Amino acid sequence: MCIRDSRELAKDRGDLGDLPVTVKDVALKAGVSPITVSRAIQRPELVSDATREHVLAVVRAMGYVPNLMAGALATSKSRLVAIVLPTIANSIYASVVQAIMDRLAEAGYHTLVGPSGYTPEHEEALLAAILGRRPDGIVLTGTFHTQASRERLASAGIPVVEAWDLSDDGLDMQVGFSHEQVGIAVAEHFFAKGYRRWAVIGVDDPRALRRCNAVIQRLDTLGADAVTVQTLPLPATWEVGRKGLANLLDTGKRPDFIFCSSDTVALGVLAEAATRGLNVPDDLAVLGFGDTLNGQFANPALSTVSVNATEMGQQVAEALLRRFAGQPAEPSVDTRFAIIERASTG
Repeated sequence: MCIRDSRELAKDRGDLGDLPVTVKDVALKAGVSPITVSRAIQRPELVSDATREHVLAVVRAMGYVPNLMAGALATSKSRLVAIVLPTIANSIYASVVQAIMDRLAEAGYHTLVGPSGYTPEHEEALLAAILGRRPDGIVLTGTFHTQASRERLASAGIPVVEAWDLSDDGLDMQVGFSHEQVGIAVAEHFFAKGYRRWAVIGVDDPRALRRCNAVIQRLDTLGADAVTVQTLPLPATWEVGRKGLANLLDTGKRPDFIFCSSDTVALGVLAEAATRGLNVPDDLAVLGFGDTLNGQFANPALSTVSVNATEMGQQVAEALLRRFAGQPAEPSVDTRFAIIERASTG
């Protein structure tokens, strides 16, 4: 006597109940082979448009969810790329991440985004969880990592791109710009325009601190007045900008130029200046960082430093795709930056 399993009995009843729908179930319903179903989902260029649309209609009707992990075990490829950001709450990273995701999606890769909370220790814990999902590649923000993270990534043997920064001690590939050069360029450009009383308002993010320290050091060599600094705890918000400017003004100090660690902080400075009846830029010039849409449409429109976010994201994705294809990739790509002057600096 033939003993039949519960799935076969459920099929006979026309009811799979709580049993997960498999690729074989979809193939049977669609009247095609299981390999055609897999190709329609993962390699659509290998099947006709009509077949693909028919299969996908059955997939939607049956609620089939592809078992990507099973495919990864069979091929050693998950077609998954993990992107680790300090936070998902700050729009300064949005353009870079979107460009990465768009290019990888074109190539058939999925992306997973996780926040590290600005600390190498949180990044270490997140990487441990991510690597357990067998990603084909990882994108990290910045170059500060714990030794444990470095060792774990090295042993994983997968492509890693450090974005938003350049250093002499890269893990694998780097795509970004020099934060020190940003600070130097800002100091030289606006010192030449006649600003002498400077202040810096920002958060205690390592990359922001490097930019701000570079501004201070370069201004010192140029002969500007001592720079007043307001460094507040993360995260970067409008409140940081408002509080930073309030602290400066309440102590009786009136800078004629403020460099902010991000556009978000700078928008808070603009809001506090308006509340106190200060005219920007006549009474106070304000410069942000990141070139976000909110800054472009502020009143007055915010001057800022563009980090060529879309190009950076595209270069990150291309570096990964070259490595996935077994091709060499540049170990370091400088996507540079540009000072963009709008109404907030005159």
